[in-house]
Amino acid sequence: MIIGIDLGTTNSLAAYFSEEGPKIIPNRLGKRLTPSVVSMDEEEQIYVGDSAVERNLLYPGSTASVFKRDMGSKKKFSLLHKTFTAEELSSFVLRALKEDAEHYLGEAVTEAVISVPAYFNDARRRATKKAGELAGLKVERIISEPTAAAIAYGLYQSPKSARFLVFDLGGGTFDVSILELFDTILEVRAVAGDNFLGGEDFTAVLEDLFFEKYPQFDRLTLDEKTLRHIHRQAEACKIGFSQGRVSSMNCKIGEELFPLEVELSRYEEACKELLGRIRQPVKRSLSDAHIRLSDIDKVVLVGGATKSPVIRRFVGKLFKALPDTNVNPDEAVALGAAIQAAMKERREAIKEVVLTDVCPFTLGTEVVREWEKGFFENGIFCPIIDRNTVIPTSRTERLYTAHDNQSKIRVNVLQGESRFASNNLSLGELMIDVPPGKAGEEAVDVTYTYDINSILEVEVKVLSTNQVTKEVFRGRDVDMTDEEIKERFETLSYLKIHPRDREENKFLLLRGERIYEESIGEKRHYVEAALHKYEKALDTYDAGLIEEAKEEFKKFLEELEEF
Repeated sequence: MIIGIDLGTTNSLAAYFSEEGPKIIPNRLGKRLTPSVVSMDEEEQIYVGDSAVERNLLYPGSTASVFKRDMGSKKKFSLLHKTFTAEELSSFVLRALKEDAEHYLGEAVTEAVISVPAYFNDARRRATKKAGELAGLKVERIISEPTAAAIAYGLYQSPKSARFLVFDLGGGTFDVSILELFDTILEVRAVAGDNFLGGEDFTAVLEDLFFEKYPQFDRLTLDEKTLRHIHRQAEACKIGFSQGRVSSMNCKIGEELFPLEVELSRYEEACKELLGRIRQPVKRSLSDAHIRLSDIDKVVLVGGATKSPVIRRFVGKLFKALPDTNVNPDEAVALGAAIQAAMKERREAIKEVVLTDVCPFTLGTEVVREWEKGFFENGIFCPIIDRNTVIPTSRTERLYTAHDNQSKIRVNVLQGESRFASNNLSLGELMIDVPPGKAGEEAVDVTYTYDINSILEVEVKVLSTNQVTKEVFRGRDVDMTDEEIKERFETLSYLKIHPRDREENKFLLLRGERIYEESIGEKRHYVEAALHKYEKALDTYDAGLIEEAKEEFKKFLEELEEF
């Protein structure tokens, strides 16, 4: 079976296609969302999801989160004495989702369709594919999140041609995509976004308000555990605005509580700069699609951050229309990915739809530009395939030698939007031999072909000799050979991935430890006694007794936190 996976910044989830349609696969805790958090203990056991979240509150130096923002980069994350890349951490999340799916479905899961932000460049998409391979999955397709969401909303089943704008604000990334439907063809017209804007930034605004009220505290001097506690309170405060126009946070620092009450209007004012950053990608996508705001038939909200009343009010004012929220924004992408997986399997229950995508960034090369007679400027970017060109596509640019007796032409394969080559991402280069001659006499045709799986083929033909050089570029900083992937997979497999069937027990123990640390006085004694009782039950290895103790301890913790 092929499953659909939404690998998110804050939460991840999987879905499959059943006889009744697409369905979310619950994890071993019975939850639909698995936090994209990874932790490791001293014995090199890996924890993923809620257990890792609880460990993060107790042992912050051993936990990593929000690593999706660094996919495709060389950044390393330290978990105790080991370091991991963002794709390796993501592979742990994907492996947990894979195991949960196998447990729930009762069959092996080896293939998946994984979603990525539409604005992810080539390097980030390949890093996501690599993460899937490290998790033991064959990645059938990398699908853009807005496209997956559009499928989930059933936009492709609309009875007429229409244009849709998908507004996708997740935990760490923001995408806006414009899609157009023609019969059974769902075409992405334009994408734009910000890979460093998401719900986490709106949580950080509340943290700033807390430190503004209590200037005696300094982020640089507070310990990591206290900072995590403040962040957790800020997140709860943000969610609280869904219940009313006033929300609050109560931060325990030392033995004292420090409250903060925030009105929605004040929070909106504090978020003004972030909201302003949302406008630019919206304008760019409309401009690239060559349509006006009034041409949009429906606005669809995707991503957990769009549940915030601040975001919904802002979107309503921006588009002068109520957005569509019929599908849970947390789940839309995973459901769409599951439908796409069913399409790959050619399920009879699925209406076949042709999905077209666009190239999210401009692809080009580096040239020397002559602006005036005898005045040359080096390092100029020459676009070959413009951003938001429907793919697959192929474009050719003719380039000439710039100097007398030049014997080589360097084709530097670039991705980006800057006028200057050095500011764009280099995917690699080709060195082409040409017969020496006068400047401008020798020429090459450079052809870029970009396909639906984000693979770029570059072909260079020397006109005077008909010599052709071809190379496929996969992103030189992030791609790995099959042998390297296998070697790294074996290295990661030595880590003791925590047994999934004990996940809930570990989670409850960590939750209890965290509540114990947050408590004082008599309340702390109650928690200690309950923890001891639960641990004694676990030591018996009696399944019935453990199940009974688990339900009792779970109820105890829930009542304590409600209080």
